[in-house]
Amino acid sequence: MRSAKQEPIARKTSEGRRCSAAPDGVTIVRNVSILQPRNVMSATDRIARIIVNLALDQTFDYRVPEDLAGKVQVGSKVTIPFGKSSRDGYVVALLETSEFDNLKEVQAVVGDRPLIPEKLLALGQWIADYYCCSREQATHALLPSVVRGGRVSPKKQKFVRLADDIDVATALEKLGTRAPRQADVLRLLARNNNVSLANLEKAAKVTESPIRALEEKKYIVIEDQVQARNPNASVAVLPTQTLPLNEEQADALQMVADSVAKDRRDVILLYGVTSSGKTEVYLQAIQAGLDRGEESIVLVPEIALTPQTIEQFRGRFGDVVSILHSHLSDGERYDEWTRINEGSVKIAIGARSAVFAPFRNLGLIVVDEEHEPSYKQDRLPRYNARDIAVMRGQFENVTVVLGTATPALESMYNVERGKYRVARLNKRADDALMPTMEIVDMAEVAMKEGRPQIFSRRLINALQNVLEEGEQAMLFLNRRGYATHMQCLKCGFTAGCDDCTVRFTYHRQIDRLVCHMCGETRTAPQTCPECNDDNIKYSGLGTEKLAGAVKGILPHARVLRMDSDTMTRKNSYREALTAFRAGDYDILVGTQMIAKGLHFPNVTLVGIVFADLTLNLPDFRAGERTFQLLVQVAGRAGRGELPGHVIVQTYTPFHPALLSAVKQDYDEFYENEIDARRLLSFPPCAHLLLAQFRGEQEQAVASTADDFFRFLTAHLPDSVRMTPPIPCAILKKRGSFHYQILFTTDRIVSLSRYIKQVLGKFKKPKDILISIDVDPMSVL
Repeated sequence: MRSAKQEPIARKTSEGRRCSAAPDGVTIVRNVSILQPRNVMSATDRIARIIVNLALDQTFDYRVPEDLAGKVQVGSKVTIPFGKSSRDGYVVALLETSEFDNLKEVQAVVGDRPLIPEKLLALGQWIADYYCCSREQATHALLPSVVRGGRVSPKKQKFVRLADDIDVATALEKLGTRAPRQADVLRLLARNNNVSLANLEKAAKVTESPIRALEEKKYIVIEDQVQARNPNASVAVLPTQTLPLNEEQADALQMVADSVAKDRRDVILLYGVTSSGKTEVYLQAIQAGLDRGEESIVLVPEIALTPQTIEQFRGRFGDVVSILHSHLSDGERYDEWTRINEGSVKIAIGARSAVFAPFRNLGLIVVDEEHEPSYKQDRLPRYNARDIAVMRGQFENVTVVLGTATPALESMYNVERGKYRVARLNKRADDALMPTMEIVDMAEVAMKEGRPQIFSRRLINALQNVLEEGEQAMLFLNRRGYATHMQCLKCGFTAGCDDCTVRFTYHRQIDRLVCHMCGETRTAPQTCPECNDDNIKYSGLGTEKLAGAVKGILPHARVLRMDSDTMTRKNSYREALTAFRAGDYDILVGTQMIAKGLHFPNVTLVGIVFADLTLNLPDFRAGERTFQLLVQVAGRAGRGELPGHVIVQTYTPFHPALLSAVKQDYDEFYENEIDARRLLSFPPCAHLLLAQFRGEQEQAVASTADDFFRFLTAHLPDSVRMTPPIPCAILKKRGSFHYQILFTTDRIVSLSRYIKQVLGKFKKPKDILISIDVDPMSVL
């Protein structure tokens, strides 16, 4: 073993140029070569370059013994001697020679085929470069933890089948009446061969003994067979047929087809209003790919990966679809990933990490709800799955479709600059009308009523009308719990978490105070912990209180609440949505989990109870997120034959983002917002890099941040702007204090590489952690 020079897996040359479809500021190289490897080792390839499961950010060369020649391939997981022990690693290149002598040998190959396709390894190197992380961290992101860890294996079960050369009639004659139970087993197998041992025992009403006796007579074979853990086995899905497209949908599908036919495929922004039929365009584009023998990936935000979404794809494509999401068990996740890696499925649908599905003949990547912040990973490597999809499309020459009713400013900015193409769907697919929207000024309501109100009279009347007409309504509040804080009215004490600088939220159903930052809970006190007075007030609003308030004003209404407090079981989400769709409930109250991916034709009213929640955050994306959320929630109304209406309750009725949302005018919102971003040099007009420092002692964290700032001040080029260290908006989280430095630049790759080099040299206390977030979704 010798360390290889830290030469990038994907070499960049001086001829490297900016890719027309890459995210802004990203440079890649055409005709990328991974150290000139071959996928399968030739007679002269005797060196494997391996990345080890250690945070060393470098590769090591190993000799491949003759008995493993042909088995070691690029992307293979291997076991190697490392120091005084053995470790696992991944082959990133196969070489004919090494600059080092006396190399150690690869000990074993894990699995029957490579775990990481060759082109994904090149993408992993780009991730390490762009997102300022080690190559090991980037490589780990390419594989699910259950695959990396090796703790989960295929599920095997004993099956029984007839021997190949058996004559059943002759065997039954020999058994005669002397072994009636053995004869019964044989007759069952003759009718239904290859049955699990457990089911055979049950069907024949026998123990294992007569079955083993048949095995000894060589009449049958008992063998282990792999059984897939299918998460959808108990869910029946009705097959669906291709739907006719309207003119706008047909044009969008043709744009995808034109891209596929080109030598260099495009990134296409499919910008369509809610219920405009974007999913049908996806489905038909995927079918065209299947007809060409190509595979497809569909990314959906975890919160929008609803049973309805899954049923749409399984109903159209059946068993060639693999579903990847957080509710799968480790065994189910392992089996779904294995089906993809072995080529037994052609379509992968899942949340963020599904972008790394190990397809070898990928033709299309769809990113639904591409504007969603949940596509951004919150731990190393902190990648954005939307941008990874774009880059994978470039590495593998794949068409990428970004679908949304509210495009991210970055995506529309790339359309404006000619990097992406755009297909617009301006009307709903079934010619249904867009919902009407109105704003209610809750400050004015509070003045009339003498105090703040949960519901305006306008919203109450609308809800009553919905119930009278036998229709359904949805009420949206993006905050769970009952009350946002507990306060003693005598001494002013407010209950807050000891490990976080946030107040406890009161959850009435369990009668506990809960920290929504770290999860700490404690029993709600009956008296003040400071002065022992019992005059305690719970104020603020969450979905638990909202659902109770609805029942208070509409006692006969059937109310269903959906938030992370109520949707705790594996199938609770599916069961709740099925019940609401069936009409078992009149009003659905929920957080953002009800905002996307749902289609209820009988919903005619949507009430947005407190639109100011995201608008008042001290973050440059606050207006954008508010606009997107309001338009998306509003899109749940009027999706059937009945017209829809949306009531937006707010204390800031004249905010530009709210006014644009009520008019459902994205172009107006974009023009206003992009001007502000350009003026302030915020994304997408520039790139941000956020360095965060955390530790248990605030003074040590602040001091380390100051040292880092001073270290960089003398070396950063003029093209990079850097703020002095400041405490984060939430200073203390999970027992650690947080400070941050924000960088602004037009050359993010260069800055990321430089910061990565500095981190390798910068001396910091061992108990202080520094994390880097490139293109952060928030600076809070």
